[in-house]
Amino acid sequence: MSIQEKTLEQVLEKPVEVSNNEIVLYNDDINTFDHVIETLIYSCEHTLVQAEQCALLVHYKGKCTVKTGVYEELVPRCSKLLDAGLSAEIV
Repeated sequence: MSIQEKTLEQVLEKPVEVSNNEIVLYNDDINTFDHVIETLIYSCEHTLVQAEQCALLVHYKGKCTVKTGVYEELVPRCSKLLDAGLSAEIV
């Protein structure tokens, strides 16, 4: 194996670091559990169980990460949450 082949092999083996961001949903005194759950299913493609668990965490802990991923993919999802009257941000 040549030096070039070894170098190429080493480069290919290095993991690619992807910067993940999070959508954090915050508690409020306005929205109902049903509205939050339905919005999470629609906006973040949660299952019913995931959405229920997030809604409970938000209620009792004050906030919850509801989606992680690349920033550009999270922006439209976060916008849907905000448009539905929920408090959320990308961090």
